[in-house]
Order: sequence, then structure tokens, then C-alpha cells
Amino acid sequence: MAIRFVLTIAIVTLASSLAYASDPSPLQDFCVAVDDAKASVFVNGKICKDPKMVTADDFFFSGLNKSGNTSNPLGSRVTAVNVNQLPGLNTLGISLVRIDYAPYGLNPPHTHPRATEILVVVEGTLYVGFVTSNPANPNIKNKLFTKTLYPGDVFVFPEGLIHFQFNTGKTKAVAFAGLSSQNPGVITIANAVFGSNPPIPSDVLTKAFQVDKNVVKYLQGQFWSDNN
Repeated sequence: MAIRFVLTIAIVTLASSLAYASDPSPLQDFCVAVDDAKASVFVNGKICKDPKMVTADDFFFSGLNKSGNTSNPLGSRVTAVNVNQLPGLNTLGISLVRIDYAPYGLNPPHTHPRATEILVVVEGTLYVGFVTSNPANPNIKNKLFTKTLYPGDVFVFPEGLIHFQFNTGKTKAVAFAGLSSQNPGVITIANAVFGSNPPIPSDVLTKAFQVDKNVVKYLQGQFWSDNN
């Protein structure tokens, strides 16, 4: 009986730790990422640079003062500063993006599987929102939360939820966002569903979206732009 109790506690503890998993806390002051398979320390998906070889440049990035090129079908551009651009972010659980929007530009519905996002508008007007996950009650629809943001306004997109930003103004807009992961990841919904390689079978999408197969084939035949 005692053994069964101990095993139950162990399983619950393990489940709880998995439920709250995120970027692990570093066991040292820093772990600068390095592309060197011979390095001896491997933490959170990246190999650590020898601390004796670390310099200030490993913690430095320059260029977020420059506008991103919004000449694409979406009219937006995301300039990311995560562990791939700034090695010193490794194990620190944080990253940053700059988002530029042309007039009526859109950062389309997407999700960050590993991060909460906090966004601040510095120029222009943005209509933003996120959709909740599926409710426990099947008779209740997913809820949409939206807000119109102006310079100085801040909005939070909870981890893993589908969200978007749309420039409703006739002039450009600029926003910066912090994300609670060194490598938050991004899944653009339309690109993933209709632009995957190989494509999702049209029979699957036809039934999922309850539309004619020709509509699915048309959507799969489009060029799905990536603004990252």
C-alpha cells in the first residue's frame, strides 16, 4: 500500500512538472549557443560555447531600428531576435521581434507553441486579437478577444493561442513584441493547413472545413507568403 502511494505521488509530481514545462532555467550564468558539435555542454537545444571564449558580441544584436520589407502579399514583415540571431539568449527564456506593417498590412492568424507574446505599438493603429482554445462544452464556440491599439498601447497573446494583428490605418505601423522563449516557434495557420509539403489530403480538408473539394484544391494551389 505504501509503495502504491509513493508511486502515485511520483506520477502526479512528474505530470505536474511536465504540465508547467518551458525553457529550463540555466544552471550557470549563461550558455551562449555555438555551432560546434565538439563543445561539451548541451542545454535546451543548443550547444554551449566555452565560457572563456564568450565576448560581449555574443549578447549583442543591431538592426531593429531598420524597417522590415513589407513588399509581400501580406503587407507585413517580422524581424526576429531569438537564439538563432542572438546566441547569448540561449537558456534565458526570452526573445524579441519587430513587426512592420504596410497600410492595411496583416500579420496573419498564427500561434507560438512555446511562448506568450506581449506586444507594444510604437507607430500606427493595429486591430489585434486572439481566439481561445476549444471550450469543454461543445455547444460553446471559441471566443475571440480583440482590441484596437494605438502608440504606447500594450496587448498580451497567451501561449499557444491563435492570434493576429491588422493595420487598419492608411499609414504604416510598427510594433515590438517580447516572447517568453528563446525560440518561441511560429505556426501560420493558413500556410500550415493549405501549404504543407506534402499537402494534407484534400479529402481530409474537405471534411474538416465542410467545403467543396475544388475550394480546397484552389487554396492548396496558392502561394502562401511567409512574412518572417
